[in-house]
Formats: sequence, structure tokens, C-alpha cells
Amino acid sequence: MLKTTLAAAIVSLTAVGLYGCDVKKTQEGNVSVPKYEVEKKQSGDVTLPKYDVKTPDVQVGSTEKTVTVPTVKTEEKKIEVPKVTVTPADKK
Repeated sequence: MLKTTLAAAIVSLTAVGLYGCDVKKTQEGNVSVPKYEVEKKQSGDVTLPKYDVKTPDVQVGSTEKTVTVPTVKTEEKKIEVPKVTVTPADKK
């Protein structure tokens, strides 16, 4: 439960952080792709090997057992938690 809450908090803070950014393109990009010429010299033949595989027989079921399980008690307490305020960048 704590891991799930922590992961959700991190994702939320990252999303808020990205929302607060103002991104502007300052330069165009360019990519030159080299050109290649390929010539076929001979034909190929592929024969894959064959296998005879015998898998084990697996049976899955369930059985009732009595086990000792710990119980958890909770109580409410007032604590101080961090507060994050994000001001987006000015869009000019």
C-alpha cells in the first residue's frame, strides 16, 4: 500500500513539474540519411531443425489450511505533511 501511494505521489509531482515548464523551440533540426545500394549475389535456403518436445503434466489445485494471520489496528493522528505549490513559468 505504501509503495503504491509513494509511486502515485512521484508520478503526480512529475506531471505537475512538467506542466509548469514553458518550452519553446529555438532551432530547427535536420537529419541527413545516407543512401545504400544492395545487390543480391545468390539465393539462400533455410531449413529449420525440428524438435519433438514432451512437456510434464502439471495439475494445479487448492487445499484448505489453518494459518495464524496477524491483525493490524489503526488510529488517527494529526501530523504535519509537506505541501508543494508550483507556479507555471510565464509564457511570453
